[in-house]
Amino acid sequence: MNARFDLSENENSNVRFNLFGNEIAAKFAKRFANAGLVIQRSSLPESTQELVSLRASQINGCGWCIDLHTKEAAAAGESAVRLHLVAAWRESTVFTAAERAALALAEEGTRLADAHQGVSDETWAQVREHYDDDQVAALVALVALINAANRLAVIVHQRGGSYEAGAFAEALGGSSSE
Repeated sequence: MNARFDLSENENSNVRFNLFGNEIAAKFAKRFANAGLVIQRSSLPESTQELVSLRASQINGCGWCIDLHTKEAAAAGESAVRLHLVAAWRESTVFTAAERAALALAEEGTRLADAHQGVSDETWAQVREHYDDDQVAALVALVALINAANRLAVIVHQRGGSYEAGAFAEALGGSSSE
């Protein structure tokens, strides 16, 4: 794919399996990325997409995805203050009501095993208050997609730290998606 995704180098030498170097995995990654493009091209704000992806990745302990989404968000103009406060969004004042609803959905949709009800009616009502049907569809798909991406990276021990903003888009031929 791209030299920046050669996981056999340096800090990624403990990766169990190179998801970017296997034929079947590469075919899957292409289709996975295409699903991500549907979300990326939706009317759901890019900043919301990155914040939701970052929060789910924090919960799942996915260093590679945290690295990717933090750097992509910063490159797109997201402030360091907001990025630093995503993990404590409930205890901060820098997120809009719509972003807070999206972050709540990301948390509840990620922590399904922690709550018998999954996403609460209260959170769902807040999401519906702030987002139209297309944005809700993109948001729900994004939560599912980022959780799948986190699991892929965590299972194979893909580490964070070396990602360069824009590398994913470059590797996929101009689209940035996960």
